[in-house]
Formats: sequence, C-alpha cells, structure tokens
Amino acid sequence: MVLKVYVSGMSGNKEVKKRQQRVLMILDSKNIKYDTVDITEPGKESEKELMQNKSTSSGGTVSDPEPRHPLPPQLFNDEEYCGDYDAFDMANEIDTLEVFLKLAPADTTAVSTAQIELKQENGEAKKEEAEAEKSEAGDGDAEKAEKLTATTISSAAVKTPTSSESQSDLLLDSERAAAAQ
Repeated sequence: MVLKVYVSGMSGNKEVKKRQQRVLMILDSKNIKYDTVDITEPGKESEKELMQNKSTSSGGTVSDPEPRHPLPPQLFNDEEYCGDYDAFDMANEIDTLEVFLKLAPADTTAVSTAQIELKQENGEAKKEEAEAEKSEAGDGDAEKAEKLTATTISSAAVKTPTSSESQSDLLLDSERAAAAQ
C-alpha cells in the first residue's frame, strides 16, 4: 500500500502551502513513506480529477471555508481516501495517525481494556482511601465511615460507556461523586 499526498506546487493560498508543508514534515518525522502527487504539474490531470472526485472533505481554509473543489493536501492510501488536512491534524494530535492513514488496523479493544484497567485502578485506590478513613475514624464515627466506604466503592464501580456516554462524561460523573463526599 502506498500513501499518497496530493499537493499543489503552485498554490497562491499561503494557508494551503503551510498545511502541505506541515503534513509532509509530520510524515517525515514519523518515518512514514509516502508519494507526493503535485496536481498542478502537466500530465497530472487524471490524478487531480481522482483527488477531486474521491475526496469527501473539502479542505476548507479560513480564507475559503467552502471551496468549489477539495483543496490540497488530501491524503489517500493507494486509491482509498483517508482525509484532508484537518482530519490528518486531529489524528496526529490524538496519536491515531497510522489508523487514520490506514497503515495499521483499528484496535478498539486496546483502548477499551486500558480504560477499564484505569477505572479499576482508580476504584481500588478509592477503596483503600475509604478504608484508611474508616480506620482513622473513632468508634462513634464508625457508621459514618461505613457509609462513606460503601458510597466510594459504588461510585468507583467500573462503568463502560454507552453510545450516548463519552469518556469525559464518565470522568465528570466520578469527579462529582468524589466532590460530593
């Protein structure tokens, strides 16, 4: 599979030029092999048409948010569309560039397992804190400490996100539960 980056060597738009340079710089820094296709070169009309027809993102810029045709850079893995600059930049920021470029299979189980393990660790830490508070509490406060332990353990239970719940929602819920105590 060959990664192709469609660029314009004669773009008058400075933002497009900067975006092209950034994409190529990131790919070089990550040692990802790619072919650059300059759609403005003579004889590359078919490549330009392929880019324009298969691109689903327009690559809009600040100066031209709704261009008539997709603006470079556009990224393809062979002839399979990967995305435009904004999608590339986001994938780079969240460290999923190889999946975005279709160079590696999407591994959803690793993320889910890591999230569950982290929540279990947090639950164990909260349980230990509650038990320490319970042992520090005097006999008169034993009932209060018992309730605190039960509340802490129930709020630390592992909860898998549904389609309507995001990771941030779960984090906010756990922080609210901790703050309420």
